[in-house]
Amino acid sequence: MAKVTINCDMGEAFSIYRLGDDEACMPFITHANVACGFHASDPVTMWRTVKAAKRHGIAVGSHPGLPDREGFGRREMSMTREEIAALVLYQSGALKAYLDAEGLALSHIKPHGALFGMAQRQAHVAEGIADAALALGVPVIGYADCVMSEVFIRRGVPFQCEFYSDLEYDDDGRQIITRQHESVAEEAMVEKVRRAVTEGVTRSVNGRDVKVTAESICVHSDTPNAIQLARAVHAALADWL
Repeated sequence: MAKVTINCDMGEAFSIYRLGDDEACMPFITHANVACGFHASDPVTMWRTVKAAKRHGIAVGSHPGLPDREGFGRREMSMTREEIAALVLYQSGALKAYLDAEGLALSHIKPHGALFGMAQRQAHVAEGIADAALALGVPVIGYADCVMSEVFIRRGVPFQCEFYSDLEYDDDGRQIITRQHESVAEEAMVEKVRRAVTEGVTRSVNGRDVKVTAESICVHSDTPNAIQLARAVHAALADWL
């Protein structure tokens, strides 16, 4: 069985507002995707999250989102390829400054929320993300069997295919992006991740087995029982990490 990674979206607090316990999740993940200010986060939060990731020895990548704090980057927007490339570069560059300050390298890019979903279907969005990734010389956490993967393969952008442990899937094998994350039953989630890794399938919301590629497992720090889920995923995948 091929090695897998565990990534977590974090650093999504803002000012006095808190969202999830990022550092408590860090012992159970390999990669942190740090929000960069457009959909969430602020300069102090970004730097604190980078420092925490450094303490735990995990890789840090940017988590660029659409400029929509009110919608938490989970509402689609109409943008050009140039605008997409620019916003990914801008946000990743901001995070890179904090990484430079801590003597760390930018590990990867993982598009956030609606931006990620748009890139699965819209070529110009995927191309814009590829433009930024190639400019920065880093891989992307992406998705299999879609426009995004076709663009990345054609352009030589290295990427890992992601599977969401705590989101539902539709009958096309696409994750269902929700505005808020609900609690997830731990045992069911572990079985779901095991099937995705070992069998390459998951059960859709309509009860169908659909094909997925699970090279990197995502847990969200804003899921109410995120720490328990991250710990359970880490334990379940111990032989493949």
